[in-house]
Order: sequence, then structure tokens, then C-alpha cells
Amino acid sequence: MTDLTIKSYKDLIVWQKGYELVKLVYKITSGLPQSEIYALQSQIRRAVVSIVSNIAEGNSRKTTKDYSHFLNMAYGSAAELETQLFLCKDLYSLDVQECLTLLEEVSKMLRVIINKLESSN
Repeated sequence: MTDLTIKSYKDLIVWQKGYELVKLVYKITSGLPQSEIYALQSQIRRAVVSIVSNIAEGNSRKTTKDYSHFLNMAYGSAAELETQLFLCKDLYSLDVQECLTLLEEVSKMLRVIINKLESSN
């Protein structure tokens, strides 16, 4: 029998995919103009880091309610990131499709986990 126990937030597929998204977003946003370093680039990078950070913090919490709260924060950061990626595409013609596809996957996974946690209470 396989041990499916989550020993760390790093075992969560949603965190792993979110971590890949962080690396991809950093790569893409390096193509923004110098004038955006302290504006859009900084905001985008904070949003994507917030996703994986909140997943990690939530997983370390003792209660389901706390875990759900932090996953909801991650989900909100995902929506924020999506908006910012649209801006990158529309204002600077950056190809953000790969980011958007991975972000959609992470967002869906978060929503499923949140729904399961909230329905168990």
C-alpha cells in the first residue's frame, strides 16, 4: 500500500505547480521595461509569491478553518495575478499564455481544496 500522507506543503501538487508558476512569472516579467521594475513587475512578483507562500503557511496551520483561510488568500492572489498578466499582455505585448494556463490549473486546484475543506465543516 502506498503512503499518501502529506508530510510537508512541498508534497502538495498545488504548491509544486505554484512554485513552477513563480519561476515562470519571474522569467516573463524580466522582459518588462525598466520603468516597471518598482511598479507592475514588483506587484506581479509579490502576487505570485503570495500564492505559494499562503499554501505553505495554510498547510502548517492546526485547524481546517485556518488552512481554508490561507488557501482563500492564495486564491485571491491568483485572481490578482491574472489581472496583472493581462496588463502585461495588453500594455507590453508579453506572451503570458503559458503563465495563464498554469495559473488556471493552480486556481482550479485551490478551489477544489477550499470547497472540500469548507464542506467538511
